[in-house]
Amino acid sequence: MSKLGFYLLLLVLAPVAAVIVITPMDSQKQYIFGLISIGMMFLLGFSKSRKITIVMVILSALMSTRYIWWRTTETLQFNSEIEAILGIGLYLAELYVWLILILGFLQTTWPLKRTIEPLPDDTSLWPTVDVYVPTYNESLDVVRDTVLAAQCIDYPRDKLKVYLLDDGKRSEFAVFAADVGVGYITRDDNNHAKAGNLNHAMKITKGELICIFDCDHVATRTFLQATVGPFLKDPKLALLQTPHYFYSPDPFERNLRAARSIPNEGSLFYGPVQQGNDNWNATFFCGSCAVIRRSALEEIGGFAVETVTEDAHTALKMQRLGWGSAFLAIPLAAGLATERLGLHVVQRNRWARGMTQIFRVDNPLFGRGLKWQQRLCYLNAMLHFQFGLPRVAFLTAPLAYLLFNLNIIHSSASLIFAYVLPHLVMSLYVNSRMNGKFRYTFWGEIYETVMCFHLVIPTLLTMLAPKRGKFNVTDKGGLLDQGFFDFHIVRPHVIVAVLLSIGIIAGVVRATAHDYFGVDPYVIALNVGWAVFSLIILMAAIAVARETKQVRKTIRIEVQIPAVIHYASGISSRTKTSDLSMGGAQLDAPDNRHEHDEIEEIDLLLKSGTITIPVSKISGDEESIRLRFGDMPLSRRRELVRVVLARADAWIQPEYKQDNPLVSLGTIIRTVFELFWLTWKDRREKRKRDNQPAAKEDSAA
Repeated sequence: MSKLGFYLLLLVLAPVAAVIVITPMDSQKQYIFGLISIGMMFLLGFSKSRKITIVMVILSALMSTRYIWWRTTETLQFNSEIEAILGIGLYLAELYVWLILILGFLQTTWPLKRTIEPLPDDTSLWPTVDVYVPTYNESLDVVRDTVLAAQCIDYPRDKLKVYLLDDGKRSEFAVFAADVGVGYITRDDNNHAKAGNLNHAMKITKGELICIFDCDHVATRTFLQATVGPFLKDPKLALLQTPHYFYSPDPFERNLRAARSIPNEGSLFYGPVQQGNDNWNATFFCGSCAVIRRSALEEIGGFAVETVTEDAHTALKMQRLGWGSAFLAIPLAAGLATERLGLHVVQRNRWARGMTQIFRVDNPLFGRGLKWQQRLCYLNAMLHFQFGLPRVAFLTAPLAYLLFNLNIIHSSASLIFAYVLPHLVMSLYVNSRMNGKFRYTFWGEIYETVMCFHLVIPTLLTMLAPKRGKFNVTDKGGLLDQGFFDFHIVRPHVIVAVLLSIGIIAGVVRATAHDYFGVDPYVIALNVGWAVFSLIILMAAIAVARETKQVRKTIRIEVQIPAVIHYASGISSRTKTSDLSMGGAQLDAPDNRHEHDEIEEIDLLLKSGTITIPVSKISGDEESIRLRFGDMPLSRRRELVRVVLARADAWIQPEYKQDNPLVSLGTIIRTVFELFWLTWKDRREKRKRDNQPAAKEDSAA
């Protein structure tokens, strides 16, 4: 369809849409209309057609807009000032969610699914590339393998240079860089944090393209061959971003059993959102795992230094000048996720402050150079991080009636439910259909609830004073010897959960004696149901604060490689690995010789040659042998990195199952029960451990 035809169709359908949105109905008619709409949605859902999906998006948007129109025109009358304040606050929160929903539909309905653009056979045509690995206070244990993996990238040696950018000015890093043969760059100050570090390196290096990896992001060997091609095809392409894949579990995956089998928090962004951005030439630079054209950076004066999210702001500046951007949804590098919930909160807090800063100092809605689609994609990203206050409003809103008998929505319970039902059901259903392999229903509420209380003040302060605050480095590579409950992080969540519990009890009491209290049982039921849902989400968020032990320094990766075991007796046995890490390996036991003959070293038999690694046995049985690697020279460790972390297919994972909203809700409820069960179990085991010394003393006496 031509653009003219599309706009003519919109002109014809606009009056129909307006009638759907603004026509008032009583509760009975609205119930009928809503149920018919939901039924139509479910019938359309049987089709897998892309065009049908777009129709479903339009229907969902219309019903959500109808709900907001009704809220705006019929429910904002109040009996007191406090009801007006709370009621308008809730209405604004709903208006915010509606806007995010509409912008999200625009952003994800037309994803651009790129494939790899091959490089020409003539390598002389390939551009030169500088690989930057910026670091500040991270340990060498974290940085080492990132640098070694960068050296393993399959690219002509005369066209690839790797640089370690050390803002910590540490002698051990300089020695390491010299030992492995990479450039080492430092500077006299730390002005502008990471952005300043990168800009300083740009003055010293000369590569046509700049490839950036955070110091914990390990690249696969094919990274540049998969990402450089589009720069040759499109001379106006400034940026190609790839996903941030994490080979270590984030706090949700580590602390919640259910979260280990669902798409993680970042899957939605590094899937439909970035692919949708790509369709509108609005791909965000995410600070790592990306390639950028030097000339584009030079045209905007280098990496942006005005905000603490220099990455997204840099992309925005380049796009304002007409440069192109792209997103390749193939994980070509992997890094460490934040180890603890507290660190996760600090990191997300910085992201929220940074996006709020951009909103204030370089608002994408204004200024030249952007198309309207680009402006709205950036607007959605910046508004997304303002979810703190609206989320708090939704969690606490039922308390107004349950505890204080305040009516903050001027309507009957029946009419509220009649309007809200199609709005919620249809938006959940459409989002599940579109993004159900990247974000399961209701888990977004948990991710936001964990953060909401911590974002309210920082985002409001940044909105008022955008130049305040500084760049915070996220600690990576830490261990946790003993599990604990991080009450400090979830203190506000616990307080609200207690209030909701009291409100639910009060509501049930008032409902059972509604004649005595003179209340509408349907209003009570609506608020109690709302409070119960809020409590479930809150308790699931609180469960994330139950930190589990993290004692493994390296992450195991399942990979089968032919191996030879060398015993102290001089005998060797052939076998294969079942998993590998940078610290050790698990091998299939070829026989039971390992039970009485010491293992001294193993050979890993690769296509590129053999790696011999000194080892010591940790444990073994009839089926497998667990080994710990001994010290090895950097050249050998580089080869191990190539095998374990830098394989081309190292991070390619199968798709998750399609989301089922009811199953997802059941999983969340199970998570809440596990919080109580595991807490009780831990306390019981702790009591047993505490009683054991006392029992021994009694027996000794």
